[in-house]
Amino acid sequence: MSPEDKSDQHDKVSEYRSGLSKVSGKSSLPKPKSVVMKFGGSSLAGAERIDHVAHLIKDQIAAGYRPRAVVCSAMGKTTNSLLSAGDFALEGKVNVEALRTLHQAACDEFDLPKNTRREVSELLNECEDMLNGVRLLQELSPKSLDQLVSYGERCSVRIMAARLNQIGVPAQAFDAWEVGMHTDSSFGDASILPRAEKEIRRVFDARIDPSIVAVVTGFIGHDPNGKITTLGRGGSDLTATAIGAACDLDEIQVWKDVDGILSSDPRLVPNAVPVDVVSYDEASELAYFGAQVLHPIAMQPAMKKNVPVRVKNSYNPEAEGTVILKDKTDRLVTAITCKRGVTLLDIVSTRMLGAYGFLSTVFATFEKNQLSVDVLASSEVSVSLTLDRKQPQANIDRLIKDLSDSADVNVKKNRSILTLIADVERSSEVLATVFRVFSSKGIKVEMLSQGASKVNISFILKDEQLEDAILNLHSCFFEDQCIVDLEPEVEEKKVKDEVITQAP
Repeated sequence: MSPEDKSDQHDKVSEYRSGLSKVSGKSSLPKPKSVVMKFGGSSLAGAERIDHVAHLIKDQIAAGYRPRAVVCSAMGKTTNSLLSAGDFALEGKVNVEALRTLHQAACDEFDLPKNTRREVSELLNECEDMLNGVRLLQELSPKSLDQLVSYGERCSVRIMAARLNQIGVPAQAFDAWEVGMHTDSSFGDASILPRAEKEIRRVFDARIDPSIVAVVTGFIGHDPNGKITTLGRGGSDLTATAIGAACDLDEIQVWKDVDGILSSDPRLVPNAVPVDVVSYDEASELAYFGAQVLHPIAMQPAMKKNVPVRVKNSYNPEAEGTVILKDKTDRLVTAITCKRGVTLLDIVSTRMLGAYGFLSTVFATFEKNQLSVDVLASSEVSVSLTLDRKQPQANIDRLIKDLSDSADVNVKKNRSILTLIADVERSSEVLATVFRVFSSKGIKVEMLSQGASKVNISFILKDEQLEDAILNLHSCFFEDQCIVDLEPEVEEKKVKDEVITQAP
């Protein structure tokens, strides 16, 4: 055989081998991405939405994702309806027919099997029996309230699991405590116990087949005595991140009704755009000021294990959404958010106490009156800070009285906090643009605070100037339509970003 013929034979063998690897899929197909998916009540409002989410899950599986768990909230406003039912029961009225109709309609729409219908019916009967107990005893304790609101999620996961099985996705419903969600006994505001992480991992490794989607209730668990509890801040998002972190999954997906995290509130800024990536710190600051993102407590398990969290839109699943990662982003400004209706307190010492004595007196008085501060700026003899509208006015009045011997307190109501989630290391560039915009629009800044997280710059303004401020700042930082000339450094950075974006 000539050298040329040998070469041809080698080429043919190589081609054959490469074809084998393509057929087997070992080298050409990406590894399935293990995920936990969480859907809130608005995504599960009725039978049509449940069907949409079920097919969305099936489509995600076809796209290469492997959902180990799907965490579901109650259908639509069911939790609020259950709370109202509790109030009515205290007044002597028990009626769960609306809840029964909602869930039975979904069962009828999908013609679900008898065992699913029976489980849902038994749960609603149990709920009705409990409400009759409340009516007779005229008592609804936090422990009883937690059990009452659990029925919504326990019904929704059974309906979702049954619908998934109908469309060819093997699924099984679980109450959260069955997969290891153990909490303390703080009814209404329970915290996950440290041992829950190992228990969740053990259950998923030993008892739940990886080919089966575990459909898990959202914001409920069991205390050490086996009593039902509801999680506090973070709710069902926390259940999803706890499962994702405990099982070391590739990604935690939180499906909401917006295209991820936006550059600002679209109700204020029609041109708000999705933000593709944010850091955990940035997401925490955004959540604190009311953005559509996970509560900071819900992000803690993901942060601990460094598991990416992706916020996606169940109404628009094609949108990429926003990924929350550990690493800091390199944007000058990531988003603009706000909090309205805050009260600004200017506290000025009337004694020469020195910084230590004055500040310690102020903070001790706030603790005594159980008041929580939003934003703060201080000097040796003065402190300016804000309180949100949730703070009881009676507590504020007592605070002012308690401080009257050592300080003058000036109260300014109807103020707003405008917060830039930004690169604080480049704060000079940010502030240069901000103050030129404010100056041109006659917007007065009554207080400025730079957050310790290094991603937060906050301004206190009058309520009536907030919208104008946000719209004009958003135009500068996100829309290339600034009413003032940008600082050279800002303009240069924007040009670089455009070049990178347009690169092939």
